[in-house]
Amino acid sequence: MNYDALKQEILDHAESLGIDKIGFTSAGYFSELKNRLIRQQELEYQSGFEEPDVEKRTDPSLLLSEPRSIISIALAYPSKMKDAPRSKAGERRGIFARASWGEDYHTVLRDRLERLEHFIKERVPHARFKSMVDTGELVDRAVAERAGIGWSAKNCSIITPEFGSYVYLGEMITNLPFTPDQPMEDQCGSCNLCVDVCPTGALVQGGQLDSKKCIAFLTQTKGFLPDEYRAKIGNRLYGCDTCQTVCPKNKGIDLHLHEEFEPEPELAKPLLEPLLTISNRDFKEKYGHMSGSWRGKKPIQRNALIALAHFKEKSALPAILTVLKEDVRPVMRGTAAWAAGKIGGVEAEEALLKQKAVEKDLDVLNEIEKGLQLLTKES
Repeated sequence: MNYDALKQEILDHAESLGIDKIGFTSAGYFSELKNRLIRQQELEYQSGFEEPDVEKRTDPSLLLSEPRSIISIALAYPSKMKDAPRSKAGERRGIFARASWGEDYHTVLRDRLERLEHFIKERVPHARFKSMVDTGELVDRAVAERAGIGWSAKNCSIITPEFGSYVYLGEMITNLPFTPDQPMEDQCGSCNLCVDVCPTGALVQGGQLDSKKCIAFLTQTKGFLPDEYRAKIGNRLYGCDTCQTVCPKNKGIDLHLHEEFEPEPELAKPLLEPLLTISNRDFKEKYGHMSGSWRGKKPIQRNALIALAHFKEKSALPAILTVLKEDVRPVMRGTAAWAAGKIGGVEAEEALLKQKAVEKDLDVLNEIEKGLQLLTKES
């Protein structure tokens, strides 16, 4: 079998498979990555969403017997939304990060990898594969870097010359011996903008992220958001794009190559108040196809309360106070108490004092106290 010819065939056919960029690398051990991952664990910088076994993340032979190559793929997604609705007084809106616009990228990339598997299998019946997207064991970025898709940037994204960092990544381990591509030279240079403007200082230094401080991670947690991050989250409901939007390499890049990734404006930038009372069924029907829904409605609703407090949206106070009084979830009641204090006013104070007299949950009582202190501070 002429694997160089097959590789070229794959490259030539990529666009019709719905893939924007393909790179090939060996299935060898990721030794340098292993050291970095161990260091991340020692520093407690990992989010907890990752595969915990460092060996599985760095040794492809633990995932597929006798691997010879890894094929990395990239699909570009848009950076701008057409006809984006405006957030205004009385109609405040939140925002989902660009990586959650349109259909869940996990679904789309798995489809592309399946197409690629089928294409190769037709030509090499004995081919074997292990494909993954984001939630798999391998580190997508490390594979893409080694396969020449782009360079691993200071903002902890892969930056491609063609699409900037607005790309989703996936990979396929295979038993076929493709010639590896050359990694790309780092082109960040002396630019440190992403590190300098990170809202929470999560980018400790170029290429090193303290995931637990990252807003993208914080918006996905289910408990009370630590006080020091509440002002930083703004109106973000899921994810954070700051380190991408400030990157000079992303300037002017806005590609609409895949219908699946086109944002639905009312979902990508939804009204905040209706989110507070959305049912599980309605949430699943409306947002279930988006990657930002994977943790369920609770983090989104909590973030919506924080966003309304950020805007000091007085018209939303009755809805927030209903959450304070009636929601069965302590995190929601407590966050509503804090939000009411942040928005302020006599109605908020009366409701907080009334709820304080009947509330049993200690965490919620603590948030009520915070709310009352905010009222005192504002007056």
